[in-house]
Amino acid sequence: MTVEHLETTGTDAFPRRQAATRRFTLGAPRGVTIAPDGARVAFLRSRGGDDPVTCLWVLDVATGQEHLLVDPLALDVPGEEDLPPEEKARRERVREQSGGVVEYACDHDVVTAAFVLSGRAFTVGLTPDSTPAALPVEGPVVDPRPDPTGTRVAFVRGGALHVHTLGSGETTTLVSPDAEHVTWGLADFVAAEEMNRYRGFWWAPDGASLAVARVDDAAVGRWHIADPANPGREPGVVAYPAAGTTNATVTLHLLGLDGGRTDVDLGDDEYLAVVTWDRHALIVTTAPRDQKRVTLREVDPASGRSVEVRSDVDDAWVDLVPGVPAHLDDGGLVWCADADDVRRLVIDGAAVTGPELQVRGVAAVDGDTVLFAASRAGAPTSTVLHVWSRQAGVSAVSAERGVASGRLAGGVLVVAQASLDHDGTVTRVTGPGTSATLRSFAESPQLEPRVHLCTTGERGLSTAVLLPRHHIPGGDRLPVLLDPYGGPHAQRVVDARGAFLTSQWFADQGFAVVVADGRGTPGRGPAFERAVHGDLADPVLTDQLDALAGAAAEVEDLDLTRVAIRGWSFGGYLAALAVLRRPDAVHAAVAGAPVTDWALYDTHYTERYLGTPASWPDAYARSSILDDAAVPATAEAPMRPLMLIHGLADDNVVAAHTLRLSSALLAAGRPHQVLPLSGVTHMTPQEVVAENLLRLQVAFLRESLEMG
Repeated sequence: MTVEHLETTGTDAFPRRQAATRRFTLGAPRGVTIAPDGARVAFLRSRGGDDPVTCLWVLDVATGQEHLLVDPLALDVPGEEDLPPEEKARRERVREQSGGVVEYACDHDVVTAAFVLSGRAFTVGLTPDSTPAALPVEGPVVDPRPDPTGTRVAFVRGGALHVHTLGSGETTTLVSPDAEHVTWGLADFVAAEEMNRYRGFWWAPDGASLAVARVDDAAVGRWHIADPANPGREPGVVAYPAAGTTNATVTLHLLGLDGGRTDVDLGDDEYLAVVTWDRHALIVTTAPRDQKRVTLREVDPASGRSVEVRSDVDDAWVDLVPGVPAHLDDGGLVWCADADDVRRLVIDGAAVTGPELQVRGVAAVDGDTVLFAASRAGAPTSTVLHVWSRQAGVSAVSAERGVASGRLAGGVLVVAQASLDHDGTVTRVTGPGTSATLRSFAESPQLEPRVHLCTTGERGLSTAVLLPRHHIPGGDRLPVLLDPYGGPHAQRVVDARGAFLTSQWFADQGFAVVVADGRGTPGRGPAFERAVHGDLADPVLTDQLDALAGAAAEVEDLDLTRVAIRGWSFGGYLAALAVLRRPDAVHAAVAGAPVTDWALYDTHYTERYLGTPASWPDAYARSSILDDAAVPATAEAPMRPLMLIHGLADDNVVAAHTLRLSSALLAAGRPHQVLPLSGVTHMTPQEVVAENLLRLQVAFLRESLEMG
């Protein structure tokens, strides 16, 4: 079914269109890679706004012409030629559901790309006349990556690391699991979940060896996840390191194509966060269990011995900043560090940005130029791309308002710009004497948010207020819906239209929607982020209520006698927290996939803020809502309407959170509703059943607030 076949007018169609377009992201370009000579730009994009199958494309920068390289539905997969028609159709459906080419990797010169489709590995040349070729290896293959020279492809299969030589067709197994729960070349759970490290092997610059992670999760606790809707299916088993329990053991090794093996000295730290191997050095970034220090170590590839290059410390925690470490062409070390409550870009140990910018991360290094993202002081809602070089200093290269991301190589700059002034993102490519825009096939939401941005409370909290588009000021007073995420390291109030689509749809159902970013959220400096250290409950809830009061003072017609809150993940936790601890101020809640006991959440995320349950039990007690749920309601603190939503196939916040909260509420005589969603994971809460889920929330909130 295409979007054209759906209802396309009015807010009534929005939930359905949002689901069909995956939040209006299908058809938008992403995953950009620029050749170091600036001649071509590879990227991913599906062929339509309702098409979930992602294709691989290349832009010829000189001509501005786009070329389709890989269309998964038109690609022949080896072994499928002689299948019965019904099996071919089934596999095609699986290919559609898997998203097509979801990621790819390139050689150094961006001449060859490797990717996975239907579990098989493929390569394709990044020129218009290239044809994809399947590697003659059986699947399922994970993470195929060409070496820098483009002559070999390394990949993981069955927990073993293999190397395939493209010219000879020979495949060699470099290393195989040496115990039942060991894998080579894959990221461990917390690295992928919390550190944004999704890979487990790295080619040497000359392609003669690899740095490879060995992961042993034998000592990690096992969680059994069952789906009651499929009682005949065996429960899934996930190795999940809950706070205070044992992590996987991760080590790093240098494997030569000649069979040689050298162990890498990682010091005494527990976490391997980043591995960077370029022509200047092999550098590993590590952190201890408490994350109060981050250390850079330069490794001698011949011996595996390492020496400390830099170590940053903080009494709360040290953040892992995206894109660093890196090197300039002259070998200068690119890093980010905090000083005087400002995150700064640092080159060879010296800060090159001042207090006017809060650096978010490094996007690319091109020669002696660094492309980085930052928010101007006092303007955390916008993320602006800047470049720095020794010769020219710092300058902005994207709009001063909006949210931008980008890449830079070979003098070619790609900027993906979101804004409150237009739908989606606009992706522009600029270089010496050339300019082009990558086409976007994303559908228009046909819903323009009317966002009133302001700062509220004594802390100047970034706040957005959205009213029904048909509302006449001075008319009927509106019930209020708080719509936060509220947790650390994530923002909801940004200068991008897409951030407020769902909020505007809720507003059009008759609510005044208030979205606020409180303490713990990024863009305002390290102290503001670290204000939640030791307490994930009181600061975030206090700030939401301060924003509510400030919004009512800023915008007329908000009825503070009818206030509800909704949220997912940390936002779900915050929603349940609000009605349990402040039923005087919040009168109904929808809590989706809430964390209810932080001792059950993973090590790296939770311990960053709360330590371990054994070392800081008071922090866990302050932040848990199970004790609140276990106290019977009173006339002074009544039980407010609460809907709990949870995916039964949740791979992150296991259903035990919701079940334990529900049990505690029942034991205390607190009525509530539980909405289980079969087959839904933590990362796909609303896309799967978006239309009905949104409408059920509206019905529940309207009834709870007696909206008629």
